Amino acid sequence: MKFWKNNRPESVMVYKSFDELEAAVMQKAHKCKVAVVEAADEHVLEAVRHAVEVGLVEPLLFGKREDIAAKLKAIGLPGDAYPIVETATPQESATGAGMAVKEGRANFILKGLIQTGVLLKGLFKEETGFRTGRLISHMNIVQVATYPKLLALCDAAINIAPSLEQKRDIIQNAVDALARMGIDNPKVAVLASAETVNEKMPESVDAAALKEMNKNGQITGCLIEGPISYDLAVCAESAATKGYESPVAGDADLLVCPNIVTANVLIKCLRHTANALTAGIVVGGRVPVVLNSRAASAEDKFRTMVLAASAAG
Repeated sequence: MKFWKNNRPESVMVYKSFDELEAAVMQKAHKCKVAVVEAADEHVLEAVRHAVEVGLVEPLLFGKREDIAAKLKAIGLPGDAYPIVETATPQESATGAGMAVKEGRANFILKGLIQTGVLLKGLFKEETGFRTGRLISHMNIVQVATYPKLLALCDAAINIAPSLEQKRDIIQNAVDALARMGIDNPKVAVLASAETVNEKMPESVDAAALKEMNKNGQITGCLIEGPISYDLAVCAESAATKGYESPVAGDADLLVCPNIVTANVLIKCLRHTANALTAGIVVGGRVPVVLNSRAASAEDKFRTMVLAASAAG
């Protein structure tokens, strides 16, 4: 079974793989500047070193100079290989990174040895101007062999049970990030278990409302369909079998899940049972933020830096 249209028009998502996304980012006139918060971590620094070597980024490291220098030496680099901003505490590192963004010295932020809550609290201090007034949310990009292009998905990491208004922001955050990546007017599938509105299934009611918001110009830069089930969103044959007609059917660029559980399970299913490659960033702030798990490999961290550099515009 094919999971896309046989004679479909060109997909909106212009990238078929992370390799293509990386190639596009590398064509930018200027390297992205990344602020690494609490940078004394070998896995993070290995990913940064690779990103520097291929010409993707220029790093600015925040944390205790002595600890960072030791970790740089541990991976075979001089202790002063990259600029280091000495800070006394993790929160000071986070706030310093936020100020670097405000001053134009950083285009995105990479989490090091710091708790996510501490990182965001430091970034969100009023003096950084990091908040834009919009909800902060998370967006994943997925590369899976059974789909002909990269697929965006949200929100699998931050917003637990978003309200209708929060879902509007989550979609707009993702659409704006995709636009900065060069993906115009993405096809958005607001997921539910069926295509009919059922008052007993609030996610279907929200999906229909979000589609109407899109028609009314309250969500811009995209085409929204919903409620729509996962199979119809990514498989044109399933849509044809069910007699479901929509420009989004079988050709979705962005999947919007009803809650964090659905999104988290879906992304992990794709990663662990369909061998998908994934990368995720925090959007809705002044610049993208990378919140990789400490257990993530250097390759995973590099792939997410590629995404962040692309979404930084």
